Amino acid sequence: MVNAGYVGRFAPSPTGRLHMGSMLSAVASWCDARHAGGTWYVRMEDLDPPREVAGAAGDILETLEAFGLQWDGPVMYQSKRHEAYAEALAQLLEQGRAYGCACTRKLLEGAAVYPGYCRSGLGAGQVPRSYRHAMASETYGWDDAVQGNQAFDAKDLGDFVIKRADGHWAYQLAVVVDDVAQGINAVVRGADLLDSTPRQIALRHALAPDAPAVSWSHLPILVNADGQKLSKQTLAAPVEADEAPAILVTCLSLLGQPCAREEGVLDMAKSGDVTGILAVAARGWELGRVPAAPIHWQGSGQGPGKKRPSDD
Repeated sequence: MVNAGYVGRFAPSPTGRLHMGSMLSAVASWCDARHAGGTWYVRMEDLDPPREVAGAAGDILETLEAFGLQWDGPVMYQSKRHEAYAEALAQLLEQGRAYGCACTRKLLEGAAVYPGYCRSGLGAGQVPRSYRHAMASETYGWDDAVQGNQAFDAKDLGDFVIKRADGHWAYQLAVVVDDVAQGINAVVRGADLLDSTPRQIALRHALAPDAPAVSWSHLPILVNADGQKLSKQTLAAPVEADEAPAILVTCLSLLGQPCAREEGVLDMAKSGDVTGILAVAARGWELGRVPAAPIHWQGSGQGPGKKRPSDD
């Protein structure tokens, strides 16, 4: 099926090299877009300087190219889009869908959901440390192509940060602003972001109510022997360009694609033909075959990593 209106993306953060978990998302989102005859963008989510690694953005792009995952159009860098995020915040404030928050991390310690202390306004002498999106009292749901029907109650999500206390833009706001700007209407990413989706649906409704609906597909996460999500924080080993053919076949196998067992594809892997592997994968791609449950993966490093700073 060809759908020239399909617009997907892969949006890594330059906090280190790509690992098997991120490569799984890249391969799945690329195959889904190419199978649909659509567009596949790459966006660099470089809005968190304290976590970024020098040279990581360039290394990520080189790795994608080595794996044959060619993107369409120029790469978008979030670090160049502060004005767009500021305009979005101003729009939300004008709509009454955002507010300044003076709460400290210490004050909120132990609270699973923001208690709403600042939702009705700041006290005398208080100034905003961060800004939050005011969630409407409703349920946000969608039919996920991999994880099935999803529903999240706003009261279980709370009012979330859209501009952090350290002055950096929060992921939730930036990703929605950029998805709307790029016309993204198909998101294929890891299930670790499942609970981000209702927040992003809420922001999309507030900022761009007439924008096309998004189809959501949340892939199984890879976990290590300790049950931890494979990530840079758990010291997952990076993928290597010289292993690209074998890694592509492994990704397709983990994603439940029958082509990973085809003799022709295995021959291509032996000969190093990444272009051929991807052509077969895109042609026969079946999103419905992708498993939903987490996948145990032993080919990664383990250990304590640097925590992501709180958006509070």
